[in-house]
This record gives sequence, structure tokens and C-alpha cells, in this order.
Amino acid sequence: MDSPLWTPQPQQIAAANITAFMRHVAAAGGPLCSDYDALYRWSVGQPAGFWGAVWDFCGVTGERDALVLEHAERMPGARWFPGARLNYAENLLQRDGDGDAIVFRGENRVASRVSFRELRHEVSRLAQALRAAGIRPGDRVAGYMPNLPGTVIAMLAASSLGAVWTSCSPDFGVQGVVDRFGQIAPRILFAADGYFYNGKAIDNLPRLREIMAQLPSVEKLVVVPYTCDNPQTCDLPRATGVHDFMAPFRAGPIAFERLPFDHPLFIMYSSGTTGVPKCIVHGAGGTLLQHLKEHVLHTDVRRGDRLFYFTTCGWMMWNWLVSGLAAGATLMLYDGSPFLARGSVLWDYAAEEKISIFGTSAKYIDAIAKLGLEPGKTHDLPALRALLSTGSPLAPESFDYVYRSIKSDLQLASISGGTDIISCFALGCPVLPVWRGELQCRGLGMKVEVWDDEGRPVRGEKGELVCTAPFPSMPVGFWNDPDGSKYRAAYFEHYPGVWHHGDYVELTAHDGLMIHGRSDAVLNPGGVRIGTAEIYRQVEQLDEVVESLAIGQDWPPQQPGDVRVVLFVRLRDGLALDATLVNRIRQQIRDNTTPRHVPAAVVQVSDIPRTKSGKIVELAVRNIVHGLPVKNIEALANPEALAQFRDREELRA
Repeated sequence: MDSPLWTPQPQQIAAANITAFMRHVAAAGGPLCSDYDALYRWSVGQPAGFWGAVWDFCGVTGERDALVLEHAERMPGARWFPGARLNYAENLLQRDGDGDAIVFRGENRVASRVSFRELRHEVSRLAQALRAAGIRPGDRVAGYMPNLPGTVIAMLAASSLGAVWTSCSPDFGVQGVVDRFGQIAPRILFAADGYFYNGKAIDNLPRLREIMAQLPSVEKLVVVPYTCDNPQTCDLPRATGVHDFMAPFRAGPIAFERLPFDHPLFIMYSSGTTGVPKCIVHGAGGTLLQHLKEHVLHTDVRRGDRLFYFTTCGWMMWNWLVSGLAAGATLMLYDGSPFLARGSVLWDYAAEEKISIFGTSAKYIDAIAKLGLEPGKTHDLPALRALLSTGSPLAPESFDYVYRSIKSDLQLASISGGTDIISCFALGCPVLPVWRGELQCRGLGMKVEVWDDEGRPVRGEKGELVCTAPFPSMPVGFWNDPDGSKYRAAYFEHYPGVWHHGDYVELTAHDGLMIHGRSDAVLNPGGVRIGTAEIYRQVEQLDEVVESLAIGQDWPPQQPGDVRVVLFVRLRDGLALDATLVNRIRQQIRDNTTPRHVPAAVVQVSDIPRTKSGKIVELAVRNIVHGLPVKNIEALANPEALAQFRDREELRA
């Protein structure tokens, strides 16, 4: 495509936070950057100057000395702001007054609002209750919670004390919760009595009995009412209702514990589809500074913006969303199915509450396009100025759909990073154009390159996404990894001393990024590397196909040494795969990619297995097809879907 899908107007560029940041840098003695490219080059060339400027420009509350970066040559091993002390919750609770801090919608039509003043009061009371329960800096506090205002309050109360917050969404089964929380031994567990999904109320109290029996470290289970007003906790061990837990305490000034920059804030978990999930520890300062950079500079979040991301509390986008409070935004929370009201429930919310920044997954955008929704025609969306997408690559056709059917004048930011860095390597920029199928830019301060198999930087070719210099939101380590060996093995063994992320990507002529899939899911027929996203993009354009999943099957099975491409497809309800549709699928792929992309076998399935955060799991399916075990099916949202991939007759010939 010769022209961008969207270009910011001169007045938008002039008013953008990132433009003000460039002036701030120049006024403080840094370079006068005239465009994003110059600012990016400076940010990775002078990281200490850049991250110090982010601290100052974004108004971080805390103390620091002049030293920003120590041991910059070490990766891992660099230290950021070694003399600084801060508190994450203190930075998120700067605003006061009657304005909305949190707006909540549940699919059961429960709606609530929490003002900035009420948020501070509730955090104050709950922090006092936690302190009275003996919680101290470094203790773990866990949440088994829907995406409720109470979840945000619990996290802020815990982090105000310097405790470490960790969470799972309530759709995790018992083993999935125990596999995660059992490794980190939380002292307090916050849990809702249940949740709503797809028109049903799910009771979580029976699960909580089983979970508590396997988590002896939990001294107190604090039950939060959601599906009923007064959940019965009398037969739950060590349980109390949240209102009783907070009752003795009145709101007052919050005693924020200011701690070192890299003091643990969050424990996140890898997907766990290849074994027990890794427990990834993220520091308070790195998380805060990176999120401020992404909110303020890349997403152009301003005081009073209404920031929405469709997420559960088991996905890092929840943590990212909540940090929007530090930029002065109102958090727009939703819990439940996004496909209620014939798929319009989120757009009803966006229109009625004047959401200005709307975040979701690439799969959701593809799904509503398949449903034929046109929110731009059915809903009044004048406040909406940015739409964010992540979770999987956003197909070029989905870019077309957004600008055709949602809104022609907005910044569409496909963003990509991960739980591992609790942030993004590549994302949007309000002063850059949007090109079809591309992530707008590499993140400021992130020295991202694309390397070939020999470790040489390439442009315009597919390769491995790497980051060649330290950045503040690198994990401070893994839990129960005292010598750091698991941490180093996860990211730094493929290219020693360089962060290897595991994405198969391409740096474009516009200095944007295209993502072709996960490296470990790349297909290799005849020794040619093929990203699975290249296949999905083509086959999912067909009206009959809802979604698809591709793997490489060892072939021939008795003499493995090569692979053939196998494509599984989920079709619209009531449709059956026949020879005519198979030929259309193959022709669509052949015409728009290469003959090597064409699947040797196309197989219909009724569901595609995915993680709790919605990512399809090619490796788990590949293991099933080859008769290998899937080590941790508890990590899947729909593990029952795996059964239909086992012993398929179509894969024997």
C-alpha cells in the first residue's frame, strides 16, 4: 500500500504528549528532536538521559539521585535508578475529588462508579486491614478475582505496603490456581464468591474449598461478594467477608512504603502450556516507568481520558490498564462475555460512557468483523480517538475493517510485548501514520532489532525479535530461582547477552514491525521457515472460516526428518468441510503466499484450544497430533478441545 490508512493532523501532532516531551528533553539540555525517528535514536543511544527524562516529564513521585543506570553493559545485570525509592500505589493515587476513578460494567448489568476520593478511602481502609493482619513488604497477596473495582483496590492496598500482588482470573480451575499460587506462598487470598459469563452465574465457593486445602500458606481468605450479596463463608477455612475484614478501620492518610526501584511489585505467570508456569517477578519502578512511557507518550493518555481494555485479571493487560491511573485516566472495567447483546455490549459501553481509548484483542476484532458488526454506524463514538489491539497479530484485513466499520479517524495501534516484560516492544505512536498490517514503531528506550539465524540484524526480512540493550521493565528475576539460571535460560541463551523474545517478525520500510507468529510455532517444510500468522491471515478471510490453527506434522511419520503443513479450521455453525471448500482454502493460500504455505491436510474441528488470555496453542496441538503429552492443560481455557486433535484419520495419509 502506497499511502497510510491514517495520518495525524498537524494540530494533533502539536497537542500530543510526545511533542511536549521532545520540548522537555531539549529544555533540559538534551537534543532537539524534530520527529519520532530522532527521538527513538536518542532514547536507545542515551538510555540514562531518556529514562531520567521520562521520570521527570511524567512526574513520578519518589526520591532519586542523579544515577539512572548502573552496569549498562550487563544483560541481565544492569541496575536502574539504584538510589531511588518509590511506591507504585502512591503514584496511582495522586488524584482526588469526585471525578470517576473507576467505572464498572458487569454482564449481569451491575454497574458502579468509584470516585478518586472513594478509591483513596477504600485503599486506606484495606491497607490498614492488611497491615493489622501482619502483611509486610515482600509478602505475597493474591487475587482470584473478576475484573472488579475491588480487585484494583486490593492490589493498590497490597502494593501501598510493599507487598507483592499476583492474580488469576476466576475461570482458572483448581489445579491452575494451585500451580501458580502454590509456588509463591501467598499469605492473604482475595477471592470473589463467583462470576458471570455468557448469561450464567458461576459459583466459585466449591473451588475455593479445594484451593484452600492445597494452599497452607494462606492465613486469611477474604471473600468479595459479586454474584450474591451475602456469600456463605462459614464452611470455608480461614475465611472472612471483605466488609468484615475492613470494618474496624476508618479512612485516613495512606502510609505508603517507599522502597527501592526494583522492589518486587507483581508476580506474573507464563502460559504454562509446556509445564508448570514460570513465576516472573516484576519490579515496582520498572513497571511504573515503562507503563507511564507507554500510556503518556505512546498512547497519548491525558488527565480525564477514559481508558478501556477488555481483559481478565489473569492477563498482563489488566496490570497495564490499571497503571493508567498514574497518567490521570479513568479506568473503564468490564467483566463478562464480550459477545452479549449480539456482540454490541462493549460498543454500548463505549458510546454511553464516552470511552476515549478502547483496547481489545486481535481475535475480538476478527470475530466482530465475521459477525458483520459496524459499530461506527450503530453507535455514536465521537470521544473514541485510539483503538489498541494485542494478543496475536492483527491481520491487514482487520486494519481495513477498523477504518471502514468502526471509525475512520482514529489511531489504530497494534501492540506487542508480553507477560515477560509486562509491556511492549513495539506499539503505537500518536504522531506517526498507521500503515496497513504494521505496528507503528518500536518502543522508545527499547533497542529492538530483527536478527537472522546467524545473529545478524536484517530489515525487510523475517527473523527473530531481540532487544540488545537493557530496559527498566525486564523482570527482576523468577521466583524460586536464587542463582538466576532459569531466568537466563528463558531469554539469554539463544543469543548470549541479548534478550531473545521468541517472536518471528519483520522490520518494515516505514520502521514499523510486522509479526508473523511465535518462533517456536514457525513451520519448516523443506527447510523454509513460515510464520503461522501468514496462513491464518489468508484462510480467515473466507466467510466460511471462523478461525484456524496450523502445525508442522512430522512426515513421513515413520521416518521424520521433514514436516508437512496441517491446517485445522473451525467453520461457521452448520457448515461442513468438503472438497470444494478445501480447494478454495488451498487456492486462497497459494494465490497470496507461496506453494510451501499450502497445507497438505485440512481438517475440520469444532473448537480451537487457547490459553486463558485467548492465544491459540499450536504447540499443544502439535504434541497431541504426535502422541506426546500436554504437560499442563490447566493453563487452557478450553482443554476439552484437545481431544478432537488426537488420532485423526485425516492425518494418517
